[in-house]
Amino acid sequence: MGTLTNRTALVTGGSRGIGAAIAKRLAREGANVAITYHASAEKAEAVVAAIQSYGVKGLAIKADSADPQAVISAVHKTAATLGGLHILVNNAGIGLYKELKDLTLEDFDLITAVNVRAVFAASKAALDYLGKGGRIIHIGSCQAERMPTPGGTLYAMSKTAITGLTKGMARDLGPLGITVNNVQPGPIDTDMNPADGPFADYERSIMALPEFGTGEDIAALVAYLAGPESAYMTGASLTIDGGTNI
Repeated sequence: MGTLTNRTALVTGGSRGIGAAIAKRLAREGANVAITYHASAEKAEAVVAAIQSYGVKGLAIKADSADPQAVISAVHKTAATLGGLHILVNNAGIGLYKELKDLTLEDFDLITAVNVRAVFAASKAALDYLGKGGRIIHIGSCQAERMPTPGGTLYAMSKTAITGLTKGMARDLGPLGITVNNVQPGPIDTDMNPADGPFADYERSIMALPEFGTGEDIAALVAYLAGPESAYMTGASLTIDGGTNI
């Protein structure tokens, strides 16, 4: 029996990268897992197949996180199809890097819609199902604390907003027995930020551990926060970045 047996999780943006690793790890711990995806149905179904290989239920839901109604519907579909909802992982997000002079109001609206508003919308919808022992876990970024290069104004702003949401939500939901925590990854080897990409050498140069992390590294921390051993932890922002911010 895994630590999450008989529990159901929704991982937004779960068709690749960190989200896919989280979805698979939660399934390995015994949870039924739904994921949302935006574009690649084939990748999403491959993740669902991996989830089901652990003997649990899996579900892929097409939902653009820029559309709050799509996010809300995904929460309700997860609960209706998989039998409730106990764990919400707000992982879906976008990166947008431009210097301030080149940013537009449309850029501002898009990054706040996906990286902040979708987190709020999904979390609020999940309250219809989460009870005592429920878990909300946000995936933020170490760049909420430190922006080492130009061009990250809007991204850093959006991830800093997640730290505030985490604290406020934890206060509101603590009396209900629901915990809210924030995981802040650093350089993780994914399609969006590969370990052999154009900025990888610089990123390694500012890390105490000069190597990229993996999606599985982040998934392990999320699994802990989703499980019973983290019951007394809430409102925390936990940085896992190879020492980028020390």
